[in-house]
Amino acid sequence: MTVDIRQKLMPRFRETTADRVERISAALLALERGKAGAEGREELARELHTLKGESRMMGFVGISAVVHAAEDLLKSLPAAPPPDLIEALLRASDAIVPLLDAAPDGGEAARSLAERLRALMGGAAAPSPATPPAAAPVAASTGSGPPAAAGAPGPERPVHPLRRADDPRAELRGDRPTASIRVDVDRLDEIAALAGDVLVEGARSIRRSKELNGLFARWARVSDRIISLSERVRDPRNQRLVEQIEGDVHLLRSDTFRFARQQTEAASTAHAQFGQLAERIGAARLIPLSGVLAGFPRAARDMAREQGKEVECRVHGGETGVDKAILLSLNDPLVHLVRNSVDHGVEAPAEREQAGKERSGKVVITARTDGDLLAVTVEDDGRGIDPSGIRAAALRKGLITDQQAAALSNRAALELIFVPGFTTRDQAGETSGRGVGLDVVRRKVTALGGSVAVESEIGKGTRFTLRMPQSLSLMKVLLVRIDEDVYGIPAADVDSVGRLEPKDTTEVAGIRAVRYRDRLMPVVALGPLLSLNGGPRSKRPLVAYVWHGSDGAALVVDGLHGEREVAVKTPGAFLKGIRFVTGAAALEDGRVALLLSTPDVVAAARRVASPALSRGRDRRRLRILLVDDSAIAREAEAALLRSLGHEVEEAVDGEEGWQRLQSGQFHLLLTDVQMPVLDGIDLTRRVKAAPRFVKLPIVILSSLSAPEERRRGVDAGADAYLVKGELDAESLAATMDRLCGAPI
Repeated sequence: MTVDIRQKLMPRFRETTADRVERISAALLALERGKAGAEGREELARELHTLKGESRMMGFVGISAVVHAAEDLLKSLPAAPPPDLIEALLRASDAIVPLLDAAPDGGEAARSLAERLRALMGGAAAPSPATPPAAAPVAASTGSGPPAAAGAPGPERPVHPLRRADDPRAELRGDRPTASIRVDVDRLDEIAALAGDVLVEGARSIRRSKELNGLFARWARVSDRIISLSERVRDPRNQRLVEQIEGDVHLLRSDTFRFARQQTEAASTAHAQFGQLAERIGAARLIPLSGVLAGFPRAARDMAREQGKEVECRVHGGETGVDKAILLSLNDPLVHLVRNSVDHGVEAPAEREQAGKERSGKVVITARTDGDLLAVTVEDDGRGIDPSGIRAAALRKGLITDQQAAALSNRAALELIFVPGFTTRDQAGETSGRGVGLDVVRRKVTALGGSVAVESEIGKGTRFTLRMPQSLSLMKVLLVRIDEDVYGIPAADVDSVGRLEPKDTTEVAGIRAVRYRDRLMPVVALGPLLSLNGGPRSKRPLVAYVWHGSDGAALVVDGLHGEREVAVKTPGAFLKGIRFVTGAAALEDGRVALLLSTPDVVAAARRVASPALSRGRDRRRLRILLVDDSAIAREAEAALLRSLGHEVEEAVDGEEGWQRLQSGQFHLLLTDVQMPVLDGIDLTRRVKAAPRFVKLPIVILSSLSAPEERRRGVDAGADAYLVKGELDAESLAATMDRLCGAPI
């Protein structure tokens, strides 16, 4: 092979070799887990054989020798290969790509590696048959000198080879090598920005066509009047002049209508083509996630071995495309999550067997598209996260107070793992325990306009879900109006829009909330939140229901302008640093819409809506049993109690409440009146009749306010009777202070 041909083939050879090494490593991991089968072993052998041949052809005799020794070792492996032999083959595959930057014969590193592989299968350390004479890299005559003599060094490597750091999957390549070209990503970014501007210009042309049609319609009315007037003033002396005017008007009107139709069709066609152009360029920017995900199975396996664990990491959805800007920012969060799963989630083999699980833990990374969003989950089948352990660790580290810990629900407690400095480990180790990790995950994903959610079940495992835009150059947004200004909210974060009916809202600890999809959601006016105005004046304002991860908010706005696909411009010096603003977009009417960060807006909205944990003084922390058959009322009442710093256990009717009393210790019982199975009055009588609970304070919470209803509660033995419609934090706190002891 001539030097010129070799240099031309080198970039492609590097790319192909890197891909083959990834497939070889994946096949070895499957072989180690006993899941390769005969077909898998054959595929592995084919990859090794092909790599050996390609390496020899390109003059890399050192790589060829290593791969040949790996082939021989693979053939000698039994059906259940020993772990040390698989480890040796994995180490050999790790060495292939670095050897591309070594001398063609691989030097001492390649020779010693090949000898170790042959020694493992009991073979002699003699040179492998795959190792050709020293003159293997034959240099053909170029006409400027004699061919290389035997024993002379082979042709030099290209001066600027494509290195592995330039991820080959970042290329916009087709199915055939001749169908691909290399495009600088910054150049592609510029083209994408121009495509976005052209898309906006196309929308403007549609708008101008509509305005032009309006002008032509007005001209049509004027022409009709001119013709009508000419008929009225018809005079035989001016007959010829009148006919000329009528002819000109008819001709002008016909030409006008024809031009208007052609202009409208052309504008519509151009706008559609501009949309396709922007869509194609956006798709061209998408890179398969396999470039990031491929290395995780091996990394998780090695990390687990260091800790004496067994872990199988599987990847699904590697073909999913994502914007390169997202791809580059996604690696670190995934590293932290996989490390967290291996270190904190998956148990040691003995512990797993004792729990009735397989010795080998599972870590599964799954990528998929959800509309315009990319969703990536990292899930393990380990021990799960214990909310009580999270509370205790946060208390030890001073991240929360005792009162806040008592008020935290289990879901809120899980959110503490994203607090900077949080860790459940008392001592730092090689892998974790320094309080750095999951806060980085949330910060990086949130910076991309995404969200991170965690779900966990003790003994079953944990799932982290990352959701973020699939592309940062074009975005679908909901345009909303605050006064006369237009703002954009990512459409993927908007669940629905509508009118906020006063009857659908409620007060929880003095905070306005609305029941939406079986959850209480705070209602916050976007104008005051952005310090723009005092809020809408309408009693039935427009509202957008938005979500960020598991948190949501009902954002009240002054007006809605529908959904648009816009070209996102990064904030310049003028906009940089403005709260909640992540970018801007030009609209077809010439206005500029500021794009809002959903994570920041929702977080601020929930801060505004969160009641104070301490109402100006510390109170005794109580363990309260709340009994109410209405899920809405129970959630609102529990939220109010927890906001006052108390621990709440819930029951759905009087009978369940009675059973919970038998198995727990409570300072106070709060109960509704009208419930199935056992109502609140009968529950109160039963509790007060039991010697064990005779001193337990009981508060009846009822929507019934008539004097006779209050009398029934008192006669049953209730210590207080509160009406739900009049309930607020201060009156409830005062009642509990009176019944359960003075504030501390």
